[in-house]
Amino acid sequence: MIPIRDENPSRTFPLITLILILSNSIIWLYEWYISWGGEFFFERFIREFGLVPKNIPDNPKTLITHMFLHGSWFHIISNMWVLWIFGDNVEYVMGKLKFILFYILCGLGAAALQVIVSLIFGGEETPMVGASGAISGVLAAYMKFFPGARIVSLVPFFFYIYFARIPALIFIGFWFISQIINGVLFLPFSGLGGVAWWAHIGGFIFGLWLAPKFADITKLKTRKRIRIIRIN
Repeated sequence: MIPIRDENPSRTFPLITLILILSNSIIWLYEWYISWGGEFFFERFIREFGLVPKNIPDNPKTLITHMFLHGSWFHIISNMWVLWIFGDNVEYVMGKLKFILFYILCGLGAAALQVIVSLIFGGEETPMVGASGAISGVLAAYMKFFPGARIVSLVPFFFYIYFARIPALIFIGFWFISQIINGVLFLPFSGLGGVAWWAHIGGFIFGLWLAPKFADITKLKTRKRIRIIRIN
């Protein structure tokens, strides 16, 4: 399932979400630029600012910097697209300062679980990059706050593709289950790189636990009252 948009307009301008998208995008363009100089320069940059588990004591800044790096055009576009769809509503409920703190903390929670898995299964020298751990926390918060919000999704079915309006609880819940399945299946290959499934899992679980602590409950109650009035 590919999310196209959500039927849940935000009531404020998503400033932090846009800043995060622009920051990630600009840094990716810089990565792309230095890759023209050859794989050596790109790999050196990734190893300096990506999260290499065994290098954390000597290079702790990578706990933050890895969240703003990406490995390909598909990686950056897919991550930023998901952040754009789901980030604005979570930012509204939390407020701007709490949202950026929540985002960073989810990224750290995601990194922690992935590092543990990497150290156990032989990936201590494999760099981890990407915003998807933090964004997984945003997905968890969205599901927590708006379980019934409809996600307009592109759904492939054999040789057919159609659009469906799927409740956030089902859409995001299905996504999370798929991360667990893939995480378990690919555990023996953790040292070979690829998708950081356990970062997604860690970010989601941490975000699910943390989201209620960062929420402005009055904003959620206000939205519910507005919906009741509109229905009636």
